[in-house]
Amino acid sequence: MNLHLSIQVGLREILAHKFRSFLTMFGIILGVSSLVAMFAVTEGMTRGMREHLLASGGVERISVIDQDVPVSQEDLKSLSPGRTLADVEVIRRECPRIEEISPEVGLGGAVVQYLNKTARPRVVGVTRSFEVVNSFDIEQGRFISDLDVDRVMPVCVIGWPVWDALGQRRKDSPLGRTLSINGLPFRIVGVFREYESEYERRLRESGRLAAMQQRAVERRAAVKPQSIRRYSFAWWRNNLVVFPISTMLATFRSASLQLPYDERGPDPRLSELNLRVRDPDRLNDAVKEVRLALLKTHRGIEDFGFNTREDWADSIETSVRAARLSGGLIAGISLVVGGIGIANIMLASITERVREIGIRLAVGARRRDIFSQILIESSVLGFLGGLLGLSSAYGFVQLIQLVAELNNEPVIRAWALAVSFAFSVLTGVVAGFYPAFKASRLDPIQALRYE
Repeated sequence: MNLHLSIQVGLREILAHKFRSFLTMFGIILGVSSLVAMFAVTEGMTRGMREHLLASGGVERISVIDQDVPVSQEDLKSLSPGRTLADVEVIRRECPRIEEISPEVGLGGAVVQYLNKTARPRVVGVTRSFEVVNSFDIEQGRFISDLDVDRVMPVCVIGWPVWDALGQRRKDSPLGRTLSINGLPFRIVGVFREYESEYERRLRESGRLAAMQQRAVERRAAVKPQSIRRYSFAWWRNNLVVFPISTMLATFRSASLQLPYDERGPDPRLSELNLRVRDPDRLNDAVKEVRLALLKTHRGIEDFGFNTREDWADSIETSVRAARLSGGLIAGISLVVGGIGIANIMLASITERVREIGIRLAVGARRRDIFSQILIESSVLGFLGGLLGLSSAYGFVQLIQLVAELNNEPVIRAWALAVSFAFSVLTGVVAGFYPAFKASRLDPIQALRYE
C-alpha cells in the first residue's frame, strides 16, 4: 500500500468522524499552542534581559563594590581609605587590560530647580569615561569633557525626564539653560538619549503610558511614585543629572583634589567605580590585575569585591533554561494527554473496522500494510493537530500577554514553530504504535467472524 493512498484513507476516516477527530486532536492543539507560547515568552524574557545587560554596559563592564573584609582583617579595616580617586590612578597605571575607568560620586537627596519647578533625580559626579563605560548616548549637545573636569566647571548633562519633571516642553531645547542643584547654578551642555524598555514602548504605542502617568500624578499626595520608580532600570538611566566629578568633590564634598588622597580631606570616597575591559575573553585576567592594584591603595585590606556582567549573563541563561524546562514540562503534559486520546480513538477505530481488517488480510494484505495504515492515520491526526495548534498559537500568545501583562513582549521564532510541530507529529506516531501493532496481529478468521 503506497503512502499517498494511506494518507487519503486516513483523511477519509478523520472526515467521517469530524467531531470525534477534533476532540482527539484537542490535546495536541493545546500542547502545541502551549509549547509555542512558552518558547515565545522565554524568548521575550531573554531578549529583555540581554537588552538590559547591553544597556548597562555589556559583559565588558566590571563594578568594583564594597564588601565585608575577611575575618582575619576585621581589626585592620579602618586602615583602608575605601574607594577613592587614588584607585583610579593605580588602575590606569598598572592595569593594561582595562580600557576605561569611570569613578562616580553620588549626591543623595539632591534638589534640582529650574525657574519655579523642582525635581529630585539621580545626581552624579562623573568623568568623561562615564558615557562609554555605562553605554549612554547623547541626543543633544555634548558630554562632560576632560577639560570640564580639570577646570572644575559648573556644567551638567541631563536626561529628558528631568526636563519634563521641571515642567518644560521637549521642543524647547534645554541646551544653554541654567538650573540649580542644591542652590548652585549649573549650565546644561547636553541631553541623554532616553532609554525605553520594551514594556514602556508597548504602553506608549497602546496609548496607556500617558494615562498611567496621569494616574500616578493624581496619586502623588497619597503615594510617592518616585520612591517606587527608583527601582526601575529605565528610571535609573533616564532621571539623571551628571556633572564633573571635580565639581562634585570641590563643591559638595569639600575634598582635596590633589592625588594621592589621604585622610585630610573630609570625604574623598567614591560612590561607584566601574571599569571597561579591552577584551571580554580575558575578563578574569583583568579582574586579577585590578585586585592586585587595589590591594596597594587599600593597604592590603580586602574590603572590595567585583561585580561582573559575565555572572549576570550566566544567570540569564540559567533562568531561561529553567523557564523553558518548567514550561516545556507543562506543555508536554498536554501533548501526552493528546497522545493518549489519539491512541484511544485509534483503538476504538480498530474495533469498528475488525471485519474490514480481516477481509484485507484474507485477500492478501500483509500485516505490515495494516500496521503502516493505522500508524499513518494516527500520524495524520498528530499532523493536523499540529497545524491547528500552530494557527492558534498566535492568539494564545496574545491572550497570555493580555492576562499576564508581561514586561517583555513575547517573540515567536521559526525554530519554535518547527520544534512544536515536530513534537505534535512525533506524538501522533508514538500514540499509533500500539493500536497499529494490535491491528496487525488480528487473526483473519476471527476477524471475519466478528459482528
